[in-house]
Amino acid sequence: MPKETFFNLPEEKRQHFLEIALAEFASHDYANASISRIVAQAGIAKGSFYQYFADKAELYRYLLELGAQQKAQFLATPPPEADMDIFAYLAWLAQTGVQFELAHPQLSQIGYRAVKSGDVPSELMQQARASAYTFFAQLVAQGKTQGSIDAQIDEELAAFIFHTIITELGGYLLSRVEENAADRLADGRSFFDSPAADLFNQTIHILQFGMGTR
Repeated sequence: MPKETFFNLPEEKRQHFLEIALAEFASHDYANASISRIVAQAGIAKGSFYQYFADKAELYRYLLELGAQQKAQFLATPPPEADMDIFAYLAWLAQTGVQFELAHPQLSQIGYRAVKSGDVPSELMQQARASAYTFFAQLVAQGKTQGSIDAQIDEELAAFIFHTIITELGGYLLSRVEENAADRLADGRSFFDSPAADLFNQTIHILQFGMGTR
């Protein structure tokens, strides 16, 4: 977490610094992001940065956490239909994620870079995985109640499958899409305005119907 001196900054100055930091990490991976460039653009001494953050890693972690928090708030929007089955809900959730990308392109790009490079701090990843597993366990229970998931399916196994596939899907789709995420976001085009859209829809189809011929 940032030091108390960072939170004691005037709101305008703190937001100005964050905008510069977001732009730097959205344009460069972690190894090539420069604190020197950030402080130069912010018009502060480099020593002032270390009064706000212990090091570059702490700033990076804070930006990732900020992105996760804002996305969670964004995705908390109620779905359009209260009784939507879980597979339709997953598709809707993905489209809501697309809207987050367009509303917060720099946070999204930092997240893409982190997933693709494996730079996400281990404790943050563990926290995200635990939260995701809880979410999918609740989703499976809801699906059984609705009748969209077979009542005979083992709930823990189903939650594990959902959790494993969906949480790993982002990185896999990134590896399948040649176009740079930053270019898409800069042009106002989302992650799903690409071959990733069809791959995602196929994933939902497999989760709902399996791979066997009918």
